[in-house]
Amino acid sequence: MKIDRRSFLSLGIGVAAGTAFSPLPWKLMDDVSIWTQNWPWTPVPAKGESTYVNSVCTLCPGSCGISVRKVDDRGVKIEGMKGHPVNQGGICALGLAGLQLLYSPDRIKTPLKRSGKRGEGKWVSISWDQAISEVAGKLKELRTGGQAHTVAGITGGGPNTLSRLFKRFLAAYGSPNFFNTPSIDNSYRLALQMMNGATPDATVGLDLENTDFILSFGCGLLDGWGSPVHMFKTNTAWRKTQARVIQIEPRLSRTAAKAYQWIPITPGSEGALALGIANVLITESLYRKDFVDNYTSGFEGVVNASGELQKGFKQHVLDNFSPKAVSEITGLDPAAITLLAREFAKAKAPIALFGRGQGKLPGSMDEALSIHALNMLMGAINQKGGIYALPTPDCQAWPAVPPDAVADSGVKEPRLDGAPSDVYSRLNQLPPAVLSGKPYPLNVLLVMEANPLYTMSNSKSVQEAFNKIPLVVSFSSFMDETAQNSDLILPNHIYLERQEDAPLPAGFSKPVISLSKAVFKPLHNTRHAGDTLILLAKGLGGSVAEALPWKDFEACLKQAMGDKMESLQKTGYWINTGAVFPDGKTTFTTPSGKFEFASSAFCPGFTPVKIEGDASYPLLMIPYDTMRLASGYTANPPFDTKILEETILLHQDGLIEINPKTAQSMGLSENDRVLLQTPRGQANVLIHLEEGIMPGVIALPRGLGHTAYDAYIAGKGVNLNGLTGPIADPLSGLDAAWGIKAKLSKA
Repeated sequence: MKIDRRSFLSLGIGVAAGTAFSPLPWKLMDDVSIWTQNWPWTPVPAKGESTYVNSVCTLCPGSCGISVRKVDDRGVKIEGMKGHPVNQGGICALGLAGLQLLYSPDRIKTPLKRSGKRGEGKWVSISWDQAISEVAGKLKELRTGGQAHTVAGITGGGPNTLSRLFKRFLAAYGSPNFFNTPSIDNSYRLALQMMNGATPDATVGLDLENTDFILSFGCGLLDGWGSPVHMFKTNTAWRKTQARVIQIEPRLSRTAAKAYQWIPITPGSEGALALGIANVLITESLYRKDFVDNYTSGFEGVVNASGELQKGFKQHVLDNFSPKAVSEITGLDPAAITLLAREFAKAKAPIALFGRGQGKLPGSMDEALSIHALNMLMGAINQKGGIYALPTPDCQAWPAVPPDAVADSGVKEPRLDGAPSDVYSRLNQLPPAVLSGKPYPLNVLLVMEANPLYTMSNSKSVQEAFNKIPLVVSFSSFMDETAQNSDLILPNHIYLERQEDAPLPAGFSKPVISLSKAVFKPLHNTRHAGDTLILLAKGLGGSVAEALPWKDFEACLKQAMGDKMESLQKTGYWINTGAVFPDGKTTFTTPSGKFEFASSAFCPGFTPVKIEGDASYPLLMIPYDTMRLASGYTANPPFDTKILEETILLHQDGLIEINPKTAQSMGLSENDRVLLQTPRGQANVLIHLEEGIMPGVIALPRGLGHTAYDAYIAGKGVNLNGLTGPIADPLSGLDAAWGIKAKLSKA
């Protein structure tokens, strides 16, 4: 068998990926070796009886079931929970290292008040009574002065009860400014609303176990996308059923290396390729005509407000996206586009997915709609192996928020992020609003389960915006970048010390809610953030206190879960196995009452996202994700940093991937130290020569470059977000940036 250079490269990375997902590396971290590391807080559990407590990991959106082994009251190991519907006993590196977060000496152990300048690191310990009193006092002062709308809250949590409680608190107080951290889930929700007629609270469901052809436009299916362990197991099942994964992206990720085929294309051209495939499906009549003719609208034409028939999706695609035209945009040969379309059409249950890497950013709505249109063409909607709009599991209704003149007036003020409603958050537009003071200044910011000073792009601008806010309150368990630059810290219990629900793991095919239990009693003087919100409401009194009437968060959660609570407490999860999904004959809330390819308001197209940088920046820099680096609210535990490849982090230095031909043209060699510059910033990095990246493209990992936490994560590598900036999508207003232009020079 002949193996060409690309095949050999893919094979090598594939072997590495397979090893990473197998039990082999974790043998280094079993009960014997895990406690023999040289960190100063290495616990040595006493001999005693072993017990297991089942819970759920909430360190990422995956919501995997876990089983925590304890010797007496000391945790010694976290394993995957057998029988849990999401992960079926598996666990990832981050979940495995959870005890290191629990026992870290760098946890915030008590409420803190800033005593020096912001970011200086000078704090004094205060009591919980004083902390609640100070925050409630400032909130009461603003509310009395008619400025309740000048308070905002940011959360990184999903649609769980704590997030709902936070939103309710702000609404009862009188603020419209409740912000979730956006992700690709927001783009999926919007696409399902616009094309499927789904309700705003619906989330995407993917029946990936039963598909046989996965057309992935950059999704890091084996790099932390969706529910990571679930995806590993699904990938194993695909190999048994011989399902084909086609990975389309400019860099040979682990997902691409394990795929049936890797197709490198020009960064940012994914939407054009989707429409080029659609062109072939339509031209050669390969699409599911019965589904399109009977259950969709906007394919042949769209009637506008004046009653005139305007061009529909079909003609738009035929006129503008021939394989030849798309070839010039993507760099892919026209014959390859045609072949890909034919292979996609031949599959019994094909599906097209969007969302680069782990899906940290929402991306372009043009791209989302164009790729989802492929699912429409193939009838992969509400079908086995297809895509669903999953309704959020019903929660028992809370009492209505009591009427209040101040709250009624405040919530009617425009949101600071410019979003038309609170269905989703344009967090990328918050810093400019704060810096300009328009439409009004932000006086108080409450931050829960989020670290915007690290995770948001254009870090410099975000920092400047934070500096303008008079009072920033963090609920963090760790001294992250946002906590470090706050005024008060009201520390939350860590996830192993608190009870919470974890609904709808990303990309799962059925409605699931898991229950995160308090496996351990709180080790420090921390408090459940839900209890803190309830105490703040009581401190404000009046209608705000009436809106949060529970004695504590546990009572709030029990009421929210209703009859699901029994199953949650007994098995650790609730799953609606009898969920009935709508079929193509269902009447939807779209104007036509059908699935819509196009309407008078939109038509999937390709408008390139113009990334920042001019001709003086000759390279295209893109981010990439790896399972061994946490890049969201949770920072990488030291055990996970230890297993990072030296091609990602070498001692304290981060490495940037570059094609050898590109490096050679610039006189650069492996491990050369270079100055990386973008329109947003600069940093010193080392060169890593990588055949698996397109010429002219360079790639930097997410998850490094922390300036906070501890010596095991701070000061290692570069924070990609300090070198990139947001680009507002014209349709959604969400961040559509996929990269930035850059240049390298020897340092």
